[in-house]
Order: sequence, then structure tokens, then C-alpha cells
Amino acid sequence: MELLYASCVGLLVSCGVFLILRSRTFTVVLGLTMISYAVNLFLFSSGRLSLNQAAVLGTSTEYADPLPQAFVLTAIVIGFAMTAFVVILAIRGRADLGNDHVDGQAPNRNKNKNKNKNKNKNKKVKA
Repeated sequence: MELLYASCVGLLVSCGVFLILRSRTFTVVLGLTMISYAVNLFLFSSGRLSLNQAAVLGTSTEYADPLPQAFVLTAIVIGFAMTAFVVILAIRGRADLGNDHVDGQAPNRNKNKNKNKNKNKNKKVKA
């Protein structure tokens, strides 16, 4: 079970890093959200993975540590608030700049095509 849990955390982190490195703000927000989910899973696993144990002391002789669960709940609330804030920033950036690229400039793909056309024209003229 620990191997499956660790591989899920690793998969979420790798997908999150991939999405953060993209050039659009929406994918960056999704990447940050995936990394926050991975951190939540990691925090939850710090309390040891156990099955069929009570979350607090009570009638059970064995119990799960409630501190990681409190950390995860707090991290979920903070992560939701930060995601909402970043989405509002992305919407504002889109409204101000006219595009949703992270650096504020859309890549000019026609520029490369024009360079190739000019090179081909120069080759034809020289021949």
C-alpha cells in the first residue's frame, strides 16, 4: 500500500511540475493545485498509514494520529483560498494584457515562418 501511495504522490508532483512549466496561466494554476494535492497526501501519510483505527482517543486501544489530519484540513482551506486568488490574478492579467501567457507576450510563430521564406527567396535569387 505504501508503494501505491508513494507512486501517486510522485505522479501528482511530476504532473504538477510539467503543468507549471507551460506558458499559459491556466495550466500553471492546475499545476500548482496538483502539487498542493501531492503535499496534502504527503502530510497525511506522515501520520502513518493505518487501516481501521479511530481518529481520536476513545474506546479503541489503537488510534491514528489526528495531527496530520488537522494539517491536511488546514492545507486544503489555504490551498483553496490561494487557488481562488491566483485565478483572480490570471483573469485580471488576461483582461489587462489581452492574452493569458505567463510572461504577458504571445509567441510570434509567424516570425519563424517569415525567416524561412526569406531564406528560401535569397537562395532562389543567388541561384
